[in-house]
Amino acid sequence: MAQDESTSTVLVAGGANLLIAAAKLVAGLASGSSAMLSEAAHSFGDTMNQVFLMAALRKSRKPPDARHPFGYGMERYFWSLLAAVGIFVLGAGFSAYQGVEALVSPGGSEGSPTWAFVVLGLSFVFEGGSFVKGLMQLRGNAAGAGASPGSYLRRDADPALRAVIWEDGAALVGLLLAAGGLGLDTLTGGRTFDGIASLAIAVLLVGVAYGLGRQNQQFLIGKAASPELQSDIADLIGETEGVDSVIELMTMRLSPDEVLVAARVDLADHLTPDQIEQAADEIDDLVTERFPEVRHLFLDPTPDRGEEGATSAPG
Repeated sequence: MAQDESTSTVLVAGGANLLIAAAKLVAGLASGSSAMLSEAAHSFGDTMNQVFLMAALRKSRKPPDARHPFGYGMERYFWSLLAAVGIFVLGAGFSAYQGVEALVSPGGSEGSPTWAFVVLGLSFVFEGGSFVKGLMQLRGNAAGAGASPGSYLRRDADPALRAVIWEDGAALVGLLLAAGGLGLDTLTGGRTFDGIASLAIAVLLVGVAYGLGRQNQQFLIGKAASPELQSDIADLIGETEGVDSVIELMTMRLSPDEVLVAARVDLADHLTPDQIEQAADEIDDLVTERFPEVRHLFLDPTPDRGEEGATSAPG
């Protein structure tokens, strides 16, 4: 099940981030590297974000009730939005502070950078492992949906999986920035490059936070399913016996594996009320069988009045 796989991906990422954050903190204090301390804050922020993502996965499992008849699937987008805010506040804010402090404070860094480089290397291995696990899940989910991994990540991926991939990808880039800044300052004996690396990490995290926040915001306000899915559903309905045309088709993604569909269809004029009911049942069965993610399908039999007021399914 995709949700169970997302849970394991989040747990792996969370465990790796917690261990890495502690190691980065010790290495940062030992070496006096601002970029290393920024990376420690980044990893602690990512760990807290995994808590938000676990809450999203748990709360979204609640069944529909009278107050929420379409279920709680959008909980995933809400908690993932909070995770994006956490990246911005905890990671980017502290990294920016460390970068400015390193640039305005004279003198070289204190302590040996050896352990910092060791921790950076180990962190890259662990973060890379978590990143690869996320990519493997992404590829599998995208293949099951018949989409490319890139388009699936942007449009239909589980927000927990999306957050893990974005965070781990940013973490790998951040580690390279920290290593570069620390290495250059080791050669030059200053703190300038270390501070620049911290500021670059802050900019990186701001970009990640904005990207994740923007994507989850779109789903929270009612984002449609992918154009390919809309087109396939409209084609299937239009090919059903008794349907002359699909006048309008609207969709909304309720969760990564739940889609609501509302369609205005022009049925054949000769159909009796019983035949209209039979056609509606057949359409419902065909659509939900071929597209299991369609959990709610609403049909509105509407005579086609021509071009006025008629809208084709989005492409």
